[in-house]
Amino acid sequence: MPEAGQQGDTEVWNRVKRRLRAELGEDVFTSWFARLELDAVNDGCAHLTVPTRFLKSWIEAHYADRVRSVYRSESPLVANIAVAVRSSAAKEPPATARPHLHPARADTGPNDHARVKLVSDRDLGPTPARSQGPDTTELGGAPLDPRLSFTSFIVGRSNALAHAAADRVARHQGTQALYNPLYLHAGVGLGKTHLLHAIGHEARRNGRRVIYLTADRFMYGFVAALKAQTALAFKERLRGIDLLILDDVQFIQGRSIQQEFGHTLNSLIDSGRQIVVASDRPPTELESLDERVRSRLGGGLVVEIGALDEQLRASILAARVSTVKMTHAGFDVGPAVISYVARAIVANGRDLEGAVNRLLAHATLTGSAITLETAEIAIRDLIRNREPKRVKIEDIQKLVASHYNVSRSDILSERRTAAVVKPRQIAMYLAKVLTLRSLPEIGRRFGGRDHTTVLHAVRKIEKLLGEDTGLNDEVELLKRMLQE
Repeated sequence: MPEAGQQGDTEVWNRVKRRLRAELGEDVFTSWFARLELDAVNDGCAHLTVPTRFLKSWIEAHYADRVRSVYRSESPLVANIAVAVRSSAAKEPPATARPHLHPARADTGPNDHARVKLVSDRDLGPTPARSQGPDTTELGGAPLDPRLSFTSFIVGRSNALAHAAADRVARHQGTQALYNPLYLHAGVGLGKTHLLHAIGHEARRNGRRVIYLTADRFMYGFVAALKAQTALAFKERLRGIDLLILDDVQFIQGRSIQQEFGHTLNSLIDSGRQIVVASDRPPTELESLDERVRSRLGGGLVVEIGALDEQLRASILAARVSTVKMTHAGFDVGPAVISYVARAIVANGRDLEGAVNRLLAHATLTGSAITLETAEIAIRDLIRNREPKRVKIEDIQKLVASHYNVSRSDILSERRTAAVVKPRQIAMYLAKVLTLRSLPEIGRRFGGRDHTTVLHAVRKIEKLLGEDTGLNDEVELLKRMLQE
């Protein structure tokens, strides 16, 4: 292909990606399309590549038509697309291989928008031999993170209830499960994954068969089982355990996978097996999940882990410093510095961990003591004035309706009068910029509208804000009121 042609194809592909991001939302795009790359365009077909078979199967099953449609609108000469796996075919297991169902590694790094880690086939290890009953070794897979135990979990006011419920579930020995399911939800870095691993460790010590899965691993196992025609064995093994721990449930997508997830929930709960689930939001806000699944998840004990207060942040810092001193004897952080860092960093536990790492690096690289002045320099990039408030679409709709003297039902209705259209479009714009919801999700929350309607509203308000200073001031006021 000539170099000029390659450059033109790249420009078209970049436009396609920008449109997919705008239409599907940041979460969906980052999860499924961030690693989709253009290889070549030949004879009216765009050849795209991805790193894993699972990602190829998922895109082909759920998004092929959308990608093809967007591509044709940007380049009429492209009539079709083809998705292939970038890795060598020799590395892939045979099509008849039985999926190896073991838990994924806990992802403890910061990942606000793209929390789904797609797992390549070679990460799964050798294919296990077929067994007659549940194989606890196979189901257990890689060990849970040994650092994430109840002993290392620091309890404070914001997480005391979640800790107590997790501890009770982990140590329970009765025939019927407690608080089933136990549903923990919290923002990033507040300890929900820590509690999941702690539950797993304690339950295994008590002789229970435990499996820890992230949402992507559950989806991968099910899709792989369908392709290998071993779905029944997959279901039997998954349901032949005592405790299922599922993290990042908000990323379970696809109708067939959601149905199987719902069946698995029902089967385990009805048979008295324990389920523990974690997410970044309560069940009622999981708009992408089937309503029956949301209802089942909310039918047990739902516990929110709140923001870390200053006392808890100081305790976490002190514990982390003590751990570091076991390997760096000269690392000394006084109470005044710990108090300062606890006041300065208010976001989450991961930023606290980062603060300790920066203090350690400063001490070891410069050889100087950690003082308040050096601490201020070391953690400057981590300091946040305040933790952003989680804004709900319902709150946006109510505030905008009140501000413009219309009702929320007017905003959700089909009315097209100017008095209603403008507040509706402003509310859609605010929902896009103040929440992590995708355009399709926002459309559903605004009376079941199509995502293109939301996109049109966002673009129109963005244009008006650059032209009308009065409107810009109004919208900025609404933003401040929603975030206070």
